[in-house]
Amino acid sequence: MNVGELTSLGWKHTVSALAEVAYLKTGVDLTRPVTFYGLVNERCNVKCRYCEYWRFPQYSEEMSIAEWEAALLSVKDFVGNFSINFSGGEPLIKPGFIDLLGWCRDQGIKAGVTTNGSALTKASAARIVATHPFNVNISLDAPTAEVHDYLRGSAGLFDKLSKGIEYLSDERRLQKVEFPITIKPTVNSINFRHLPALVEWAAGMGDLCVSPQPMTRWSPETYDELWIEDGEIAEFEAVIGQLVEMQEKGAPILTPAHVLRLMPGHFRGELAPRSALPCRVGMRNFFIRTNGDIEVCVQGFPTIGNIKEKSAREIWHDAAARAVRKGTAGCEKLCLMTCLSQKTLGNKVGIALKMLKGSR
Repeated sequence: MNVGELTSLGWKHTVSALAEVAYLKTGVDLTRPVTFYGLVNERCNVKCRYCEYWRFPQYSEEMSIAEWEAALLSVKDFVGNFSINFSGGEPLIKPGFIDLLGWCRDQGIKAGVTTNGSALTKASAARIVATHPFNVNISLDAPTAEVHDYLRGSAGLFDKLSKGIEYLSDERRLQKVEFPITIKPTVNSINFRHLPALVEWAAGMGDLCVSPQPMTRWSPETYDELWIEDGEIAEFEAVIGQLVEMQEKGAPILTPAHVLRLMPGHFRGELAPRSALPCRVGMRNFFIRTNGDIEVCVQGFPTIGNIKEKSAREIWHDAAARAVRKGTAGCEKLCLMTCLSQKTLGNKVGIALKMLKGSR
């Protein structure tokens, strides 16, 4: 990642923001997707307590690497060069996935990945860095093995991913490749008190960023064990205040302060504040599922097409997409998953600068 890449992406986001305003004010739809996500698999090799993937009796059909390449070329034909973040499941256990990252590099597509870190060996870290990733996100919930491994249901994972981060950092320096490594904790009742210490741990590990993401309700544990309940909200608000203060003093926390402050409301089940509305995900998001289905919102809105059956351009302009765009613009849910939280252009610039600093 460099200044030129961020400038190019910043321009696309600026144009997108103007198109969003025009759509909301006039109904004229000049929008194009600007934020892309790829779910390459549902299979996972750890057993996170707030996740259901590892409990599925069967998984959705997975596109092959060749089908992913065709899908990404369709997107590029529509929007030009773009950036995409891949996740799973655990993407690094999908055969050929690192090769896909290299293919993206060769096509001028900025590709990043979110991983649980279990497959970050010295060899795989070297291969990943050689693909010049846009970013690498590491799912890490606490600065101790006791808490992290409990939440992730995998003994020894903390030590393994800590070593994996070292491998990535070493290879980043050795290969002279710049990209940010971001720690992504899933905030819940067990780990929220550890978040300030996690930020300090990340700082001690080198140029790492931290991007907290609140848990959503899905697995049984998210209902009976992990949700931050009313009796803990005051303490949680105090921790959020501490994180905001750390951020103001220069701590590498990517999540904008206004999103951090909304997290207690997320756990209280509040609607989005007027300042965060209308929701714009339907005007900017392009979420590619394992089987090629396309969504703009993962919070209950229907798919808008399948990338194996239609081009990205056709999907975006179809009636189904227009209907979902209208529906998401009227939604008032407080969605604070990192991929969905509302960010102003100024927020995005701030995030980009922190990511750029953390790329070295």
